Amino acid sequence: MAENKYYGADAIVDSLVNHDVKYVFGIPGAKIDRVFERLEHPVNPKSPKMVVTRHEQNAAFIAAGIGRITGKPGVVLTTSGPGASNLATGLVTATAEGDPVLAISGQVQRADLLRLTHQSMNNAALFKPITKYTAEVQEPENISEVIANAYQEATAAKQGASFVSIPQDVTDSVVRTPVITPLQAPKLGPASPVETTLLAQKIKAAKLPVLLVGMRASSPEVTKAIRNLVTAANLPVVETFQAAGVISRDLEAHHFFGRVGLFRNQPGDMLLKKSDLVIAVGYDPIEYEPRNWNAEGKARIVVIDDMRSEIDHNFQPETELVGDIAQTLDFLLPYMNGYNLSADSQTYLDGLQERLQNRDFVPNIDQKSDLNHPLSVISALQKRVTDEMTVTVDVGSHYIWMARHFRSYEPRHLLFSNGMQTLGVALPWAIAAALVRPNTQIVSVSGDGGFLFSSQDLETAVRMNLNIVHLIWNDGTYDMVKFQEEMKYGEDAAVKFGPVDFVKYAESFGATGLRVEKPQDLDQVLDQAFKTQGPVVVDIPIDYSDNKALGQTMLPDQFY
Repeated sequence: MAENKYYGADAIVDSLVNHDVKYVFGIPGAKIDRVFERLEHPVNPKSPKMVVTRHEQNAAFIAAGIGRITGKPGVVLTTSGPGASNLATGLVTATAEGDPVLAISGQVQRADLLRLTHQSMNNAALFKPITKYTAEVQEPENISEVIANAYQEATAAKQGASFVSIPQDVTDSVVRTPVITPLQAPKLGPASPVETTLLAQKIKAAKLPVLLVGMRASSPEVTKAIRNLVTAANLPVVETFQAAGVISRDLEAHHFFGRVGLFRNQPGDMLLKKSDLVIAVGYDPIEYEPRNWNAEGKARIVVIDDMRSEIDHNFQPETELVGDIAQTLDFLLPYMNGYNLSADSQTYLDGLQERLQNRDFVPNIDQKSDLNHPLSVISALQKRVTDEMTVTVDVGSHYIWMARHFRSYEPRHLLFSNGMQTLGVALPWAIAAALVRPNTQIVSVSGDGGFLFSSQDLETAVRMNLNIVHLIWNDGTYDMVKFQEEMKYGEDAAVKFGPVDFVKYAESFGATGLRVEKPQDLDQVLDQAFKTQGPVVVDIPIDYSDNKALGQTMLPDQFY
């Protein structure tokens, strides 16, 4: 007999529909199973697609990947107790790195909230320090409005995670109040026209102005505005890791001066230090702390952002232009048309550009070695990755090499965990990218250590037949820790683990497993991987002997 009652679970699903949610990721359990039932057997034909994952943390990572790529919250749904607590790493990463996420977890019945009973814990207290918005629904009629406020807060600057805890009896209660209808996000206007005009005068009066573009500069609208401005005004640009791709391929030769983060004495660092006016556009301190690029605290800084800055001794902007970033830049554009740097400044930039190009030189292959040099792998990958492809990067020594040397020419197509530096994000983010960009090839890169943090969801990628090529830089250690310990103490500690046959591991999931047996085979193996339908795991034995030299360029207080 058909069930006609409208439950809290229906209010949850319909609220997600009204927020145009396409996917929900998670793992079911008794305290939230009515919602999963409604998603798997939908009453509302517009219900989001339910994607069951193998771990709640990975579900949160996938949702965060959706959020980072689209700018709209990805949604994760879990049960109570450990189902909720397993979200913590994913949500703190999303909040730190500006990725909008809406997390919903089940909870014990309201009568059991203060009892020491099965899976009873204070969900809201757990997540309050690591999310932007946290609430536990106590009244079934309030479900929709709590979700609406959580969604709204996740999307507001600085974007991040919202968490909603819903007791089982609230989910199972009959609800009579209509759900919140779709709401239009408020539209910000440009920053003060007077201040924008004054900024144009400051730029023209400076000898070497530079744009420092950050995570909130990576939206399509802001990226377009930045490209228009640097084209018209011939301004140099330095990207943070999360702003990778803001400068397009055709603008690279004259306007791109590298990314900043982790390293010292890079072209981008040098340019920021020499500049007499740094215009920080959508920059967040967590991406690259001001103490690292403005150690003396003497830089002249102007901020263009959609939120106020966090001030410290090394980041004291003389002006903040707060409003819609793209509109502010568009307003600035006509005042900057035809601007050119002085001949001396241009000569300096030409020298930096030459330095930037020379550092990507690939060394000769050691014919006697079975190991691949990082720059050989990056070069081979660069030749195969087109601008519309997405590359997701885990954390480890490979992350340092990729961040420094791999080029990307579209925003939100090269993804790094640059705030929390969380192990295990690459494969889940790749799954998110494959869902959002289904007709493109997706590449994810990890170390052999980080891969096993999230590799159980290789099964999810296989189940959904996603075109993901996952490269494992394999050296048999937690090398990012190892080489730093060696630099600090002259020896390593607690970084070695046993071998895994990643080819057999991939095949056990139904994926394709490949291995680069010797460096001369790298191109052939990558060609095969890119031609193969479905998920492919490529095991690449890596030579990290140059890491110590690379480490000399790392900032002393940024060992990780």
